[in-house]
Amino acid sequence: MNKLILGRYFPGASRIHHLDPRAKLISGLAFVFITFLATNIQGLLLLWTFTFLVMFLSGTGFRTYLRGVRPLIWLILFTVALQILFTAGGDIYVDWGPFTISEFGLINAIYIFSRFVTIIFVTTVVTLTTKPVDLTDGINFLMRPLRFIHVPVEELSMMLTIALRFVPDLLDETQKIMDAQRARGAVFGEGSIFRQMKALVPVFLPIFSNSLNRGEELADIMEVRGYRAECKRSSYRALKWKMKDTVCLLVIVLLAAGFICLNLIYGSFHI
Repeated sequence: MNKLILGRYFPGASRIHHLDPRAKLISGLAFVFITFLATNIQGLLLLWTFTFLVMFLSGTGFRTYLRGVRPLIWLILFTVALQILFTAGGDIYVDWGPFTISEFGLINAIYIFSRFVTIIFVTTVVTLTTKPVDLTDGINFLMRPLRFIHVPVEELSMMLTIALRFVPDLLDETQKIMDAQRARGAVFGEGSIFRQMKALVPVFLPIFSNSLNRGEELADIMEVRGYRAECKRSSYRALKWKMKDTVCLLVIVLLAAGFICLNLIYGSFHI
């Protein structure tokens, strides 16, 4: 099974599980922007402390998050490497043609790595602790103001939720197909770039075919159950905003205020 856990739902009874999906979506989106306020070492410590606290409150073990971020580690390291090699400033440690390893490059890479990983962890917490149907209701509610400019809110929220829901299944299916191809003697990740691309063709074709079949089956199921995008829909699931949801948003506001105070006291790192 694929190790990526982003988009999966883990049933549980933690405090974060019981939060309103709207509160979690707003908090998760706000956290993405708040990470850019971490511009000094004290801010990074606060960022990681808050992230670990949220992960702990989700009731899911830290090893699960580490296994989940492992498939993205090469993308993270590639981004960090670009910051190290192409950011100059401060003391120069290595100067080799267009590549430079400098003090500012290393520091900026640390910030980029911290923001990247903490965003992945916190957004994963949101999906791990929120049912897909609740995500749909939350996204639909938050996008309601767009109806005034004739944006198809219901269709967009449904599409986003379905896409998020089937990403883990698609990755699992990719892993199974690659394992089956390896059992037949296929080799991945070796040879020239063109040879590697050619080796992936037997993987992409069945994935594409299965995705089309799954889409048709899902469309038939939704049609049989009476789903009509153009009709006004009602729902038996009523979202209820509680005091703990307000507290969740207040925590995010306090977190942003904490970063601002740290920047005023200790200053910010600038390139």
